[in-house]
Parts: sequence; C-alpha cells; structure tokens
Amino acid sequence: MNPLKRLFKQTFIYGLATVLPRVLSFFLLPLYTSVFENAAGYGQYINIYAWIAIFNVFLAYGMETAFFRFYHKNEDKKSVISTSLISLLCSSLLFLILALGVKESLANVTNINIDYIKFTTYILVLDALVIIPFALLRANEKPMKYAMLKTINVAINLGFNVFFLLILPGLAQQHPEGFLAGIYHEGWEIQYIFISNIIASGITLLLLLPTYFKTSYSFDFSIWKGMLKYAGPVMVAGVAFTINEVFDKILLTELLHPDVAEAEVGKYGACYKLALFMTLFGTAFRMGVEPFFFSHANSEKPQKTYAQITNYFVILGSLILLTVIVFVEPLGKLLIRNSTYWEALSVVPIILLASFCLGIYHNLSVWYKVTDQTKFGAYISSIGALITLIVNLAFIDKIGYMASALATLAAYGSMMLMSYYFGRKYYPVPYNMRKIVFYMSVSLIFSALAFYVFNRNLIAGGLLLLVFLMLVYKLEGDKLKTIFLQRES
Repeated sequence: MNPLKRLFKQTFIYGLATVLPRVLSFFLLPLYTSVFENAAGYGQYINIYAWIAIFNVFLAYGMETAFFRFYHKNEDKKSVISTSLISLLCSSLLFLILALGVKESLANVTNINIDYIKFTTYILVLDALVIIPFALLRANEKPMKYAMLKTINVAINLGFNVFFLLILPGLAQQHPEGFLAGIYHEGWEIQYIFISNIIASGITLLLLLPTYFKTSYSFDFSIWKGMLKYAGPVMVAGVAFTINEVFDKILLTELLHPDVAEAEVGKYGACYKLALFMTLFGTAFRMGVEPFFFSHANSEKPQKTYAQITNYFVILGSLILLTVIVFVEPLGKLLIRNSTYWEALSVVPIILLASFCLGIYHNLSVWYKVTDQTKFGAYISSIGALITLIVNLAFIDKIGYMASALATLAAYGSMMLMSYYFGRKYYPVPYNMRKIVFYMSVSLIFSALAFYVFNRNLIAGGLLLLVFLMLVYKLEGDKLKTIFLQRES
C-alpha cells in the first residue's frame, strides 16, 4: 500500500480513537455549562483537570515515546515490553502510596479541595497503567483494537456523567426512600465527574490486563537505563507542553481577583474547548505519524516523505482553521448553552491558530526524534513554557484571559519556528515552504475577514470557505486522487 495512503488510513482510525475521548468534552460541554450555571464551578473543574494533566506527564515520564523508539530498534522486543511495564507499574504504585500519604500538602500546593485529592490520585494511576498497553497496540499497528478500547472508555465515561448529573437527581427526588436517593448528594457535581472518570479508566485497565498477564517478566537494566536517558528530555518537553496547554488556567485562578477568578477561568475554559477541532486533528495526525516516522527512519530518502506529510498537514489544518472560525458563533451557542460563557468567544481564533502552530511543530519535530536528539525537544518546549509564563504573569492583571490566549500563540508559534530552524541544520527535510506559507496565509487572511471584518456573518464566511476549498481542489486535487484512489498492484 502507498505509505502515505496507509498513514492517512491509520491516522483516521487513531484519530477516531483519540478524538472520541475529546469529543466527550463536546458532549459534556453543554451539560457542564448548564450544571455550573455561574461559571465558577466549571472554573474549579477546569483548574483541577489542569493539575491532572501536569501530573500525568510526570507519571508517564516520557516512557511512551521511549517505548516506540526502543521497540522498533531493539531486536529483543519482549524485554522492551517487560521492562517498560515493570517500570511504569512500580512508579505508579509508588506515586499512589506517596500521594495518599501527603494529600494535605498536595491540596495546599495545588489549591485543590483535599476531598478531591484521593479521586485525582486514582485517575492518575489508572491512566499511567494503560500507557504501555496502548502504546504496544500502536507499535504493532492495531488501530482498530486501539479505537475500540478508546470508544468503550468514552461510552462509559459519558454514560455515567449523564446518569449522575442528569438522571440521578430526578430519580432521587421521585423516590426519596430508595437506593438511588441514598447515593445522591446535592452539590456533588465535581465528585460525580471524578467517579465517572474512575469507573471508565478502571474498566479500560481491566480490558488491557491481558497485556500484563501475557508478558514474560524480566527486567533489563541496560534497556531501562537507555530508555530513561531517551525519555528524560521527552518528559521535560512534556512538562513544558503541558504548561503551555493548561498552566494558564492555573495562573488565571491565582492572579485574578478571587471574587471573579473561577468564573473567568470557567468562561475561558469553555470557549477554549471550541478550538478542540484543531487539537483533535493535530493529535490524531501525531498518533498516526509518530510510529510511521520511526518505522521509516531507515528507509531510502525518508525526508521526502516527511516533507509530503507536512504539506498535507498544513493544507488540512488551514481548512480546519477557516471552517471553525466561519462557524464559531453557531458552534459556540450549540455547545455552550449558557450565555454567561459567550463573552470569551473572542479567544477562539487565537487558540485555533496556536493549536495549528503546535501541530506543525509536531510534524517538524521528526528530526530530533529519529536522530535521538530529544534534548532539543526539551530546550524548545522549555523556551515555549517560559514565554507562556512571562506573558501570562505580565498581562493577566491587565487583559485577563486574553493574555493567556496570546501567550499560548506566542509559545507555540516560537516553538514551530525554532524547530524548523534547528531541523534545517541537523536533519534537513525538503519542505515546500512556498506552499506551506501560501496555504497558511490564505487561511489566515480569510479567517480574519470572516471573524473581524464581516463580524462572523455566515454567508460571507461561507463564501470565503468555498473559495478556499475550490483553491485546494484546483491545486491539490490530482495529487490527492493519486494517493487515495490508486489501485494497489
């Protein structure tokens, strides 16, 4: 099969599997913004899950990417699997013991209610224990099984959220002496969100337990040492990425006036999720392309294929950017039913563009991954995190959450440019920069016209989108047909 066709096929399947958990946010967004009517409760939820995202990186400590690298280059694949599983199992259990032992200190540091610390600890440990089983499915190119398990997780999480937040209160009121009334607690919205997450993650781990049972356990210290050396910079980069992605919510909570902080975080967090379309596309693409990069690193002239992949990513990303901006107002009112949150819609174009830059960065970052120079990923993302912190600290008290949106764009844009600059020096890839700049520029100009000049008018925006689609078809139609429609010999 044409390698690009196989890549796009796997990207679609991985994308579906990756998109589904995040689509959960879309389904739950109208639910949560209805349940948390004044935005402050939703802001508290956003702040807690920001901390969960940060701790997730530490509990993974770069082992997923290290696993891909060592699994593909090491002949003793069983030792790589076994060593990885033992490492993450031991570190997860150690974290469980320590976190529950110092939960008061964690509550003080994170500004999270101590009653929630136990819930967050269980979620973090369950997520860490499925990292290698899921990575193994990707490494063995089993996207359908991966997608099925992710779908089950989403369905369970969504189902229990709906039950606890929508159905249970009514049933408890109708049958005040029944069992369901006994498990219903008014004001437990955040606890029920946690419980739904734990149930879904626990069942997912149970379904992946065969990976643990089928493994012949042995611990290879030399492999583990090499993986940690490779994974260290990846973890640093992951921490920096997470700071760029979620730390703005934490800073908003800390720096804004206490009377309005949680409400402002709630509005910002809700509208931030409308940029999820771009994030989903970038994540889906990365899920499919990362194993592809490693498996083709030793093929003849892989750089040419890498360049083609980036070209198509930019074309599709430019289309998504324009599409979401054209339809941002109806999307916002459809997914965020409470008008209290709508005032933050102005951040959506900025966050969309930032997510686009991040997606391009992930494509450009192939050079330091396949050359084992992951330290550059740590350097670049750390600079991005520093930019995030500086801009937020300097401007949050002046322009509120708009500072956080601009900080995200500045960070991801800088990372994209730095990766391109260093990549040209250490692992030249023949990117078609004229094409990349052309599509991005047209998309940005049309997006600015649709959002700012035509003031989100759907007719004007729709016409601009149609012109862009016609342009893509005119310039790329034949090539896309060759990739997707050619018959295999």
